[in-house]
Amino acid sequence: METVILGWYVMVETGSVLWLTAFGSLLLLGTLVSPMFGVLGDRLGARVMLVSMRAIYASLAAFVLALTLTGNLTPSWVLVVATLAGIVRPNEQVMRNTLIGETIPSRHLMGAVGLSRATMDSARVVGALAGAELSTALGIERTYVLVTSLYAASLALTWEVARRRPVPDPGRAPGDASAEGHDVALVPSRRRELKDGLLYVLRTPELLAMMWLAFLINLTAYPISSGLLPYVARQIFRVGATGLGWLAASFALGSLLGSIVTVATGGPRRLARSVLVYTAIWYAILFGFGHLRSMGPGLVALLVAGFVQSIAMIAMTANLLNASDERFRARVMGVRTLAIYGMPLGLMASGVLIERVGYPSTISAFAAVGLVFTLLIGIRWRASLWQRRRRPTATTLPQRG
Repeated sequence: METVILGWYVMVETGSVLWLTAFGSLLLLGTLVSPMFGVLGDRLGARVMLVSMRAIYASLAAFVLALTLTGNLTPSWVLVVATLAGIVRPNEQVMRNTLIGETIPSRHLMGAVGLSRATMDSARVVGALAGAELSTALGIERTYVLVTSLYAASLALTWEVARRRPVPDPGRAPGDASAEGHDVALVPSRRRELKDGLLYVLRTPELLAMMWLAFLINLTAYPISSGLLPYVARQIFRVGATGLGWLAASFALGSLLGSIVTVATGGPRRLARSVLVYTAIWYAILFGFGHLRSMGPGLVALLVAGFVQSIAMIAMTANLLNASDERFRARVMGVRTLAIYGMPLGLMASGVLIERVGYPSTISAFAAVGLVFTLLIGIRWRASLWQRRRRPTATTLPQRG
């Protein structure tokens, strides 16, 4: 709801695609520090991190509400709030996926990730439509009362997340008596933990390939299917806030359907291969979407794009969790979130290119680059990505104490 409301506000108030892409980029500012959020998640647990993050969301929403009620809201204030929220929000999924890895056996990871995404996608469908309709009918002031209330409810529910003890120091040798019984020895250098996590990813070919692919997707695909939608609605399809809501909801609905299909079927058997195949299909659909000029076909294209995107991203997350040692899981997901920094780069680049070469040419270039590099990643790491990976069974799962 909040992204649709504020994105449309910026587009209407400024009329500039560069301001719009700046807003979308600032919402992802926290990707630069996502590995450190992963370190904190490993040491403190997902519960502490989620409670702290959602308290920040509620506070910022209350601040925007105060600005609207006093008549002081401006695009500049929206960018300030986006900057503050953007430091934290991109790392939400790091903590959610870490929580899944902490609580779900390996053989059920695919279904668990799919179910988690289904809850988010269903909220995005309702939120996109409700945000557009309510802001049009009631105004941004009353709509933000609801937004703030929902953030407060989210914070209250997060207190029900189970506590867990921090994981042992992965850098300490087993049985190191010098550290036993000393709390300070159990808290290693955050810098060393961060370095260990990055080296772990760099030395694991399957993880490294997924990270490069995630960066590519955020650089070239997500700007088209999410960040630029207010521009597409206003300048290409010539519709209002309600039309923007339908565009965002269409992509989210497709993603929801993909999540439901994944949960119902158990997902693809070859996770890494599925990520590559469905990502390539996604780029092909986005290439066609960039040349559409009417709302109906655009909704259908976004629906299908959301469907294949969902399957690709669920398979990627499950593959990362499966391939990661539990000691490094949060750090791996933190590095994965660092790849999201490709999206603000892609958004800013698309804003400049659209003003210089036009919208269709920009979308075509982004989709073509994404497709080519997806193929190159598949070729470069084919030994790790294309071999059949046996799914864990009850007899092969590690015993938990």
